[in-house]
Amino acid sequence: MLEIKNLKKSFSGRVILDNMNVTVKDREVLSIVGPSGAGKTTLLRCITGLEKADSGEFLIDGQSFNPQGTDTSDSVIGVVFQDFNLFPHLSVFDNITLAPTMVLKKDKNEAKAEAENLLAELGLKGKGDLYPFQLSGGQKQRVAIARALAMHPKILCYDEPTSALDPNLRREVEKLILGLKQDGMTQLVVTHDMEFAKNIADDILEVSSLDKLNQK
Repeated sequence: MLEIKNLKKSFSGRVILDNMNVTVKDREVLSIVGPSGAGKTTLLRCITGLEKADSGEFLIDGQSFNPQGTDTSDSVIGVVFQDFNLFPHLSVFDNITLAPTMVLKKDKNEAKAEAENLLAELGLKGKGDLYPFQLSGGQKQRVAIARALAMHPKILCYDEPTSALDPNLRREVEKLILGLKQDGMTQLVVTHDMEFAKNIADDILEVSSLDKLNQK
């Protein structure tokens, strides 16, 4: 279980998150919704260590951890970015295996075998030798998910996973997230799409203003 206590974050004196408390239960999906500029992505970036919180506490299963601490957070929080952030000069296999081999010190053959299994599970069997420019938007997203899962995170976070997808692909993302939930993955999803949020979430966190969050 992820717990965030009294989180504060401001930019140039402007308060974005103020004394926020959030709980993400094990094996559940939390959707974070709200208008643009209300702090959804800032919250996600603080949780994943991409932004440093001004103050607050982060706990996993009751144990304090630092999202920016590479020794602990690399295998705790995984993130799928809105624009996927795949390395264009690397193949799908190399995109997925880079972090496990460099950070987790996995054997290259072991990492590639795991990548093959992940691609098969995500409907991308046989795509490992392709490059990002050869993939559709939906395929790039699944590669980004495979890359995050290869680090064996306890929690997987998504930033606007349906923003660039048509309705059919949005339904595929819903199935993907719900399938990962059945496999036991705890997930946190930032989205502006309330219908999508309701379809996938066990709980919804609505960002109602720049400095106030209400968990429903």
